[in-house]
Amino acid sequence: MKRLPRTAPVALLFALTGVLHFVVPAFFLRIVPPWVPHPELAVSLSGVAEVAGAIGLLIPALRVPAAWGLIALLVAVFPANMYMLQQAMQNGASTTALAILWVRLPLQALLIWWVWTRGIRSR
Repeated sequence: MKRLPRTAPVALLFALTGVLHFVVPAFFLRIVPPWVPHPELAVSLSGVAEVAGAIGLLIPALRVPAAWGLIALLVAVFPANMYMLQQAMQNGASTTALAILWVRLPLQALLIWWVWTRGIRSR
């Protein structure tokens, strides 16, 4: 029986998240910082990039460039995570919601590490 590639779990995460950009775009539009031009386009492009990166992680010849692309995307969208936290603080979000958003910030670094270990270091 053939095993799934080591990249399958991270690829699934990015594929699902990428699809969500098109299923519930309003959520993603709310967290686009106001200085980003054309928020709808930014949400769509980031969704496409996540799905493309997920597919690339599953194809051995594309694994490394896909991983680097996803790492670049994770760095690029970090301001949205900061903006989401700032908006929650300004709008009086619950302590639980704020705690989750604070935890989300270092989670970005863990996601970068996960993509790197599965897509780049594993070669």
